[in-house]
Amino acid sequence: MNATPQPDPKDRPARLTVGVVGAGRVGPALAASLQLAGHRPVAVSAVSEASRRRAGHLLPDVPVMPPAEVIQRSDLVLLTVPDDALPDLVTGLADTGSVRPGQLLVHTSGRYGTRVLDPALRAGALPLALHPAMTFTGTPVDVQRLAGCSFGVTAPEELRLAAEALVIEMGGEPEWIAEENRPLYHAALALGANHLVTLVAQSMELLSAAGVAAPDRMLGPLLGAALDNALRSGDAALTGPVARGDAGTVAAHVTELRRHAPQTVAGYLAMARATADRALAHGLLKPELAEDLLGVLAHGTDGTEGDAR
Repeated sequence: MNATPQPDPKDRPARLTVGVVGAGRVGPALAASLQLAGHRPVAVSAVSEASRRRAGHLLPDVPVMPPAEVIQRSDLVLLTVPDDALPDLVTGLADTGSVRPGQLLVHTSGRYGTRVLDPALRAGALPLALHPAMTFTGTPVDVQRLAGCSFGVTAPEELRLAAEALVIEMGGEPEWIAEENRPLYHAALALGANHLVTLVAQSMELLSAAGVAAPDRMLGPLLGAALDNALRSGDAALTGPVARGDAGTVAAHVTELRRHAPQTVAGYLAMARATADRALAHGLLKPELAEDLLGVLAHGTDGTEGDAR
């Protein structure tokens, strides 16, 4: 049976004109995804040369304009600026009369819900908070990664269906987050994703120092399995010297890190203590082994090598 041919997105009537204020890594990718769903990007604001190149790469032929002009041209505006810049941007746009009634104003900050858009709401805008739980590169691969990506969504009840539809059109999965839970939601993602990058980068540097020619190739299968096990089993996936209570091994680690990479010691000790606490709580670390281990971790903060006993 032959599949019914699907119309090219370029041949569909555009439903919404889309503008992007802030051509960082996120905004152009989301606008490109909306374009694939039949919407029409019409303007983007970009200040740095890097952001202009990014906009030109992901949104070719879309003109670069000041934020006020972007908003004037757009039915749906993506505010994709850093979190700390968002409140002043919204206030400034509202005070200058740039926002018009009935306009969809969408920010992508994980930290904020829709209250940060209140100045624009008073001007008649329709507020949505759509945060993709994804790391972005500023390249076309970001558009592909949105397929199946969860979005933290906060919106007024009357806009819930509109918010859900936009996320689904971008290939994502909406996950509703209460306004008051946005900072906690965002902290959880930062803990899991941003800190992971730091840990992996440190691990690769240490492997290079130990003479490993291809740290990425060595870590890839290990980290992939660890992530899969953690997502499936949570704390039951804990392995390694801390979970086993191998105090001597941990003491040796601390000694070597102090010698070769002292900047990593504080992070190692903090994560080891958190791992020990979780392993104890879940019965993986035997209490009779925990005392020596916790002693090593405590002494590790004062410049001594610890007592491995």
